[in-house]
Amino acid sequence: MHAVNMLQAKSSLSRLVEAIEIGAEREIIIARNGRPAAKLVPIDNVLSGQRIGVAKGAFEVPADIDANNEVVAKLFFGGIDD
Repeated sequence: MHAVNMLQAKSSLSRLVEAIEIGAEREIIIARNGRPAAKLVPIDNVLSGQRIGVAKGAFEVPADIDANNEVVAKLFFGGIDD
């Protein structure tokens, strides 16, 4: 854990963020008047591309999936006639 004062953090923010990004520091404490005030830590990276296709092959879409679209539309937009 590395600690810096507010003035130092302001003047070297890019360098501090780079140290976090490359893993040189796990966290950096920013202090104001000698007291810890904030913590600079890396964001957990979750690639958005990993989510698409996550269920691929887990189930099969039935051929008649759209067979009840009219009934569903009536339920959503005004009820269904019996």
